[in-house]
Amino acid sequence: MKFYEAVFIVRQEASSGHVESVAQEAVSVVKGFGGDVTKTEFCGLRTLAYPINKCRKGHYVLLNLVANADGIKELERRFRLSEDVIRFLIVRVDKLDNNPSALMKREFKANNQPSQE
Repeated sequence: MKFYEAVFIVRQEASSGHVESVAQEAVSVVKGFGGDVTKTEFCGLRTLAYPINKCRKGHYVLLNLVANADGIKELERRFRLSEDVIRFLIVRVDKLDNNPSALMKREFKANNQPSQE
């Protein structure tokens, strides 16, 4: 079993409940092939750098995975077939980081900066 990080973007029209169900489907695919998901981060609705399929925003989700190649291939296949997922990226990593991702750290800093008065 190898370590992977998967990031996918769900259409902006999707509700947060639907985004969670898409993430849960991805988790069940990985677990169905004997893998495990160690972290799931919902990074929220963010503006895209450029429009993708006429979408200007998307719901970002990050998964830390421990899986075999067959599980990753099936997950990629399902992401390609899904009309809700507009982009995805799965990369192999040497070790999994259970700390908050850079997206979450930046959002936390932006929300908790003291006012400049």
